[in-house]
Amino acid sequence: MTNFTYGPVSDFQEAENLGEILCQCFLFGGHLWPLYRDRLGVENFRILKQNDQVVAGLTLYQMGQYFGGDSVQMAGVAAVGVSPEVRGSGAGFELISQTLKELYSQKIPLSTLYPATQRLYRKAGYEQAGSRCLWEVPIDSIRLHDRSLEVRKVKKLEAQVFQDIYNKSAKENEGNLDRNKAIWENVFDHNEDEVYGYLVGGENPEGYIIFSQKTVNSQNLMEIWDWAATTPAARRRLLTFISDHRSQIQKVIWRGSLIDPFLLLLPEQTAKVGQLEIWFLRIVDVISALEKRGYPENLETELHLKISDDILPENNGNFVLSVSGKKGQVTKGGKGDLKLQISALAPLYTGFYTPYQLQQAGHIEASNESLFIASQIFAGSPAWMPDFF
Repeated sequence: MTNFTYGPVSDFQEAENLGEILCQCFLFGGHLWPLYRDRLGVENFRILKQNDQVVAGLTLYQMGQYFGGDSVQMAGVAAVGVSPEVRGSGAGFELISQTLKELYSQKIPLSTLYPATQRLYRKAGYEQAGSRCLWEVPIDSIRLHDRSLEVRKVKKLEAQVFQDIYNKSAKENEGNLDRNKAIWENVFDHNEDEVYGYLVGGENPEGYIIFSQKTVNSQNLMEIWDWAATTPAARRRLLTFISDHRSQIQKVIWRGSLIDPFLLLLPEQTAKVGQLEIWFLRIVDVISALEKRGYPENLETELHLKISDDILPENNGNFVLSVSGKKGQVTKGGKGDLKLQISALAPLYTGFYTPYQLQQAGHIEASNESLFIASQIFAGSPAWMPDFF
């Protein structure tokens, strides 16, 4: 067994050593490291050392994620990098395992990431749990003309201008982030691209859009970095606003859900999927994760779970999830009618896969009654998010 030590970055030199590894791993110039380091905060980086040398590391985004209308505390894992000379030694798995143990000690219920490889993260208990879809639409195909709501330009782009609208929309969408400062900065900062922001509605805005305009392969493009609508009227007004750019802009792109309500407003099926990413989630603390999320209203039932977790033994055993009044309460014990590994709990929890689909894939073992109860408890649209980290 190779000896590694895990912990936070302790000094400037360790931060610089980590920066060198991450820049090499992710093919970006070293001049970008200080911006990334300072935006996230050096206290949110973790490193793995061998013989007192930094050989791997990652960063943590401390934020939340909406499930059942409630924000559940979540640690986003990003920039997982291992120095080439120690790859294949188990450093990556050790780094992730130690991070999960730290998160459990802090009672953080969830962890989410975008995987470069599925094998490593599945071994650590993560699993497919939500989508991020890039949509492309020819602007001249939108053809909406609803200008009933006012649109006004935002001169200074700051999170506080948009947060209330975003949160009202996000809590209705399974898997959307309860964003932190760094995620909001990612929305506004796009290198040399000019970024524009507009609000929809009067004194109490019902939506917004944040976008850039650029030329790609001789085609003028509108790239939406973020948008949200809290009413159908705001959705129609936003699409009309985009359509009003058709004299100069040929195509609009945005990141959203595979089942996107904006697409229902298009007169024809002109939207195409440009890219599809599947993000992974890990249940770090079973009891906390199940108790912190929301559940369907007017549902009163209980689900008996039997969970196996190879990294966090505290999650092993039988649990009873009792749901009432949109809340869940977990007690240890019960019959263990629905059996699953900790990884399979992730897509069940987010609603990305139904209990029946998970059974078909061999990820859970359960009676028909337990499958039916689980499908009621975790009912909702499949999880997604527009953000990348």
